[in-house]
Amino acid sequence: MRQIKKIIIHCSATKQGQNWRKDDIANWHKERKFSAAGGTYCGYHYVIDLDGTIEIGKPMDIIGCHCKASNADSIGICYIGGLDENGQPCDTRTYEQCESMMSLVTFLRHCFPKALIYGHRDLMPRDCPCFEVRHFFPTEWCAPRKRG
Repeated sequence: MRQIKKIIIHCSATKQGQNWRKDDIANWHKERKFSAAGGTYCGYHYVIDLDGTIEIGKPMDIIGCHCKASNADSIGICYIGGLDENGQPCDTRTYEQCESMMSLVTFLRHCFPKALIYGHRDLMPRDCPCFEVRHFFPTEWCAPRKRG
């Protein structure tokens, strides 16, 4: 098994209420020429649908394609949404997505107790995941805020 140091949270950057799924993301990633490692083009290990269903994108033992320079030591989780009806960054997570995200990350922290949680935006200059992970998960689970 890979040594996992990071659990990275992403959003699909799709408008609120649009019911995209893991297979849609896999098609987008295929168009962008992401690797089909693990038998799928989906770059994330998990996708959380609007109704809270957790879909497996890639097996955890396969390196994902979701955060440049951090793929080798991370697990990538993507929730569907992240944009309001006007296409602006917004926390669009449903109650069911929040519940599933907390359950999934709790499980992953049990599997990889030293792994810290990051938002994609903590590692790359972007708005993803459109909410502050440090305000959702227990502080001790999260990567320290960068200074400066």
